[in-house]
Amino acid sequence: MAEPVPTAWRETLRRRTAVAAALLGLWVAVIECRLIFLQVIRHGELVALSTRQQMRTVDAAARRGDILDRKGRVLATSVDADTIYAVPSDIEDPTRAVGALCAALGDCTSKDRETLIDRLGKTKPFAYVRRRVSPDQARRVAALNLVGIGFMKEDRRFYPNKTLAAHLLGYVGVDNTGLSGLESTYDAQIRGKSGTVLVQIDARKRAFARLERAPTTGSTVELTIDEYLQHIAERELEMGVAANRAKGGSVIIMNPHTGEILAMANEPSFNPNAYRDFDEVARRNRAVQDLYEPGSTFKIVTVSAALEEKVMTPDTIIDTHPGRIEVSGEVIKENANHDYGVIPLSQVIAESSNVGAIKIGFKVGTERLSRFVGLYGFGHTVSPDFPSESPGIVWSPQKWTQLGLAEVSMGYQVAVTPLQVVTAVSSVANGGELIEPRVIRAVYLNNRRYEIRPKVVRRTISAETAATLTGIMEGVVASEHGTARAAQIPGFTIAGKTGTAAKLVNGQYSHSDYNASFVGFVPSRDPAVAIIVVIDSPHGPNQYFGGTVSAPIFQRIAEATLRYLGVGQTINPIPPVLVARHDEAAGPAAVKSRASSTPVVSFVNNAPPGTMPDLRGLSAREALRAAVKLGLTARVEGTGFVVAQDPPAGTPLDTVSACRVTLGRTSVAGREQARP
Repeated sequence: MAEPVPTAWRETLRRRTAVAAALLGLWVAVIECRLIFLQVIRHGELVALSTRQQMRTVDAAARRGDILDRKGRVLATSVDADTIYAVPSDIEDPTRAVGALCAALGDCTSKDRETLIDRLGKTKPFAYVRRRVSPDQARRVAALNLVGIGFMKEDRRFYPNKTLAAHLLGYVGVDNTGLSGLESTYDAQIRGKSGTVLVQIDARKRAFARLERAPTTGSTVELTIDEYLQHIAERELEMGVAANRAKGGSVIIMNPHTGEILAMANEPSFNPNAYRDFDEVARRNRAVQDLYEPGSTFKIVTVSAALEEKVMTPDTIIDTHPGRIEVSGEVIKENANHDYGVIPLSQVIAESSNVGAIKIGFKVGTERLSRFVGLYGFGHTVSPDFPSESPGIVWSPQKWTQLGLAEVSMGYQVAVTPLQVVTAVSSVANGGELIEPRVIRAVYLNNRRYEIRPKVVRRTISAETAATLTGIMEGVVASEHGTARAAQIPGFTIAGKTGTAAKLVNGQYSHSDYNASFVGFVPSRDPAVAIIVVIDSPHGPNQYFGGTVSAPIFQRIAEATLRYLGVGQTINPIPPVLVARHDEAAGPAAVKSRASSTPVVSFVNNAPPGTMPDLRGLSAREALRAAVKLGLTARVEGTGFVVAQDPPAGTPLDTVSACRVTLGRTSVAGREQARP
């Protein structure tokens, strides 16, 4: 009988298979639960963590827009500069790498070395080595071919004219943010939008990809400043400060009809390309920040109040004898102890009599005088273009004592800025309207030009009072008794006022330090510009008076400005020069007709569009006027009429920016033959 086949192993295999399948199923279920937990429940959290671990973003500074003068000449621009960066996780020996980098850069200090070693020794995906290096430094570092060292382009601010208009323009920090001047005031418009540098790294924190989103360029700003007039103002101010051994000074040239500031100069100055090399005093915009007691220039306010309120007339007699006056126990004297005697109000301004101004102020009274002080803008900021502008110091009328009224009447016990004074005097020049001073002429945004319009703030005095006051101020320059005869310009009438005020030193008025100033406008009856010159603490041979220190500087600046702007003489104006033009095709009759009726300027206007006109035969004044209208800077040599010019007639204007004309004495016939 056959033995039965054992089947127990089959049952054992079946049980073992079931257990294995159950364990496998449980394992799969656990894995699935874990995957669901990680990929569904914690999905957002893990994605964010992954992004932080694998990507690093660094902002790339935007390209700043240009700053131009009123004729489109560049005052501030942006250029590309190389920035050196590192991927520290790729650098095996930071000390050795820093040694090589510093040798190539050539200007590392011991502190720079320590900072770089610490920075490159960390396991980070990105770190700056040096931002905005010079081209030579970039080439030397690139030649090292170091692992983990790379380059990126960044924007660097550049001021091509160096110190020109430095206080007005300001400067930009290493992060491409405006820190001072217009660069700071209009930083939001000029800066543009930042870009992004994206660095991707692997599990070992090694960078394997780098992406960039380019920054956008900011808006271009066009200023009211004229580069040439700015140069003239800075040159003459620097010479004046040096000649008078002064601490510093300010000059402002303004269009009194529009409030446009054509030039704003300060001394000492600085180079915004290397602003860190200069101290805060040199970088300070004195014209809008520094306060001073104006002295006699403030008498314009006192006299205008008397005229406007009809308290006095220009012929009102005022007794200034014996050259001093006692107010509340204080004795106030005339400058240099003069005794002007009995004089009319107009001569009070011409002679700059302190006693006369005080008596006028007493006649006007506290309430009316304080009101006119406010109308002229004193005690308040006058321009939105200067956030750092000082509002000045003006006491409320409730605090004015009799002595306070006397001192304010002659320009003491009130603190002002040069910008406030020239703005106030401009309101007299334009017929009695206070116009907001400004330095922004237009803004270019998305290829469109948005022009800034003049803003009339309020009326200060009537046109009749302004005309009367202008006549009185003319006597300051033209009268034999005037204190500013040094401001005279042949052929022009000038209205102005000098000021000489002792400075407060340790709470006491100094007997050696003064602020000497002169403010005026020219031509007086149809002013092209108003100019103020303030010199701080002169100690030169011209002493410390506004008429001897500041008036000559005004004269040189005003004369060059009038010549540049092509303003004709107002005293014995030069008649227009008529020149015949020989045209063979037209015949003798046509030549005779042109010679008798056509002014010279017609030949200039008849030049082919876009080309240099023929200036030969013109007077110096007409040639300069023609050059200015074409946007050219003209240089004149000799006397008489134009006999030669460079560039020659017919030269395309887009290839030239300046011209030179040579004058010579010649007959009318010679001038006619000079023209083709």
